[in-house]
Amino acid sequence: MPPRTEGGPTGMAVRTADGEFLRVNTGDAPVPRLLARLTGEAAPQVEDADPTPDSGELDRLTDAFEQAGYLTAGPATTDWAADRRTVWLLGDPRVTGPLATLLTDAGADPRPTGPTALDALLGEPGRPPAPAAVVWCLDEPVPPGLWDAADRLPERGVAWLRCHREGWQAWLEPLAALPGDVTSAHIRARRLAATPAHRELAAYWRGSRATGHQAPLTGPAAALIAALLAADLADWAGAAPGAAALPARRRLRRVDLRDLTVESHPVLPVPPVAPRRRGTP
Repeated sequence: MPPRTEGGPTGMAVRTADGEFLRVNTGDAPVPRLLARLTGEAAPQVEDADPTPDSGELDRLTDAFEQAGYLTAGPATTDWAADRRTVWLLGDPRVTGPLATLLTDAGADPRPTGPTALDALLGEPGRPPAPAAVVWCLDEPVPPGLWDAADRLPERGVAWLRCHREGWQAWLEPLAALPGDVTSAHIRARRLAATPAHRELAAYWRGSRATGHQAPLTGPAAALIAALLAADLADWAGAAPGAAALPARRRLRRVDLRDLTVESHPVLPVPPVAPRRRGTP
C-alpha cells in the first residue's frame, strides 16, 4: 500500500510506510488539484482558485512522487530466492513445526533433520548435499561447545540461524550468512562482557544450576519465535516486505515469554585477538 498523502492549510505531507512524515514543498501548484491528481479523485471546486493552473508544475510534482515510489503500490514481497529454498530445521518441534509452515507458505523448502545429519554435513568425506540454511532451536540454554562446529557453516556457504531459551527469556541470535558474520561464540562473548555477573552466567550455561519447574513454552510464544525466525530468513532470501531498522545479520533479539515483548539489540562480530605471550602483563 503506498504512503498516504494528506493536504493541509499550510501545504502537503506524506506519511511513509514506516511512519515518518515528510513535508512537501508544492511551490505555486494548487494543493487541492495536486492532491486530486495524486489520489485519482475529482478535483474539488475551490473559490478564487486559478482556473488554468500551471500544468507544468503539477506534472513536475506528480513525476517526483512517482519516481520516489509513492504512486505505485507494488507487491509487498518478492519471490523467495530459488537457490536459498532448502532450509534444515533442528531442535524443539514446538518452534520448528510452526516455522516449517511459515517457510512453506513463503516459498521455502523446510526439512526437519537432526544433529547427525549436520555432523555429516560438516565432515568432509561423503557429506550430504548442503542446504541453503540451517536453523537450530533449543528449549534450554546452549551448552558450551554445542554450536562451535555449526559456527563454521557460513564459511561453507550455508546460512546459520539459531535460538535458545533461558527460563522466561528466548534469545534469537543474528543470522550468519557470510564468513565474518556474528556467530554463537560472538554472542556468548558479548553477553559475558556486558554483565557484571559473567562468572555466574558462564556457570549457568555450563549447567551449574537447579532449574526447578521449567517455565512452560506456550503456543503463542512458540508462534512468535517462529514468526521472527521466518522473517529473518525471508529477509536473507529476498522475500521480506521491506528493510528493517536493523538487518537480520546484525540483530540480537530477546523475547519475554510472559508478555511476548521483544527487545532488539545491535551486535557486531568480535574481532580476533592475538594470544598473549607468556609473562606479558
